[in-house]
Amino acid sequence: MNKFRVFGAILLGASAAFPAHAQAPTPVARTDFIQVMDTEFKQMDADKNGIVTKKEIEDFQRASSILFAQKRSAAVFEALDKDKNGQLSKTEFSLLPMSVATPNAAPVLAQTDTNHDGSISMVEYRTGKLANFDRMDTDKDGIVSVAEMKGAGLIK
Repeated sequence: MNKFRVFGAILLGASAAFPAHAQAPTPVARTDFIQVMDTEFKQMDADKNGIVTKKEIEDFQRASSILFAQKRSAAVFEALDKDKNGQLSKTEFSLLPMSVATPNAAPVLAQTDTNHDGSISMVEYRTGKLANFDRMDTDKDGIVSVAEMKGAGLIK
């Protein structure tokens, strides 16, 4: 287990910070904890003035997240590169685990299956979708403008 993670859990008082599959935490001496805290503070203090600002904390967190993502990407690449030639073939790349959304027809059925028979006719589909269009078209000009899309929460 990563020493910092143990210290971070102690610092945050997180009793559930260790997943069941993780190696059990080891005792932590106060002096070691202070050393890790001081090191982290110094890493965050970009201008080395002994004060950590909100921006320095955010910059440190951003850099740490990027570093973690890069290390994870490198580890995934190494795991996929079966022949260790530094390149991924189509076959090797195809082994990349993909997150696929779980299909969920409920929202479409709820919006368009007006007779609640578990299937949707073209008329029901158009009726439900046009009702949504008409709801967003607040000025009733037959056009959903960008402002109306924003107002409906469709876009930011």
